[in-house]
Amino acid sequence: MDVPKLLEAASLLVPEEIATENDITVNDVWQYLTRDEWEVALGLLEELGEVQPLPLSFWEALATAAKQMRLDKSAAWCHWRCYETRNGIIRADLTLRPAIEARRQTPISGAGVLRPMWNIGNRTPTGEPALNIAQLWVEFTPFPQPGGQASVRLAPLDPSQWQHLQAGQVITMHEDRSVAGTAVVLEVHRPTTTSTA
Repeated sequence: MDVPKLLEAASLLVPEEIATENDITVNDVWQYLTRDEWEVALGLLEELGEVQPLPLSFWEALATAAKQMRLDKSAAWCHWRCYETRNGIIRADLTLRPAIEARRQTPISGAGVLRPMWNIGNRTPTGEPALNIAQLWVEFTPFPQPGGQASVRLAPLDPSQWQHLQAGQVITMHEDRSVAGTAVVLEVHRPTTTSTA
């Protein structure tokens, strides 16, 4: 399917009554589509997708369109949102340990590249802490520095191991046995019924 058809298909899944904080609606998307401004239309659809949960097929169409337009970061974000639609959303405030206290001496990549281990309170059969892997997407700050703070989204390798998380819970990030950072869970949303559409 070509890019305009993918964007049109995605826009048909957005309820007409929803609007972003800037009063952008699906009608604005259609105006850009009629002028063949696909990249702008894609960006607006991504914004509308944050207003309320939309079906998995919405994010899949956007991911495919972004890939065809060679917009790698946008495609990665839409694939990330596909994962969250299927598995739920976990957001947290992460504080990285300073470089003088931690192994990491360089900024972390914020676009879903890093897959650190997390101590989320699970235990091994012998009672020791069990670390669980989750991919990391940093919001608003592309490359947080050691000692820095950022809002993050987590994509667990095994979401069933993370079901007990609650807002306010403190979890620790590990890139080896030492603590690389501490995060306070901001919100946890289970998958919505729209994820199967």
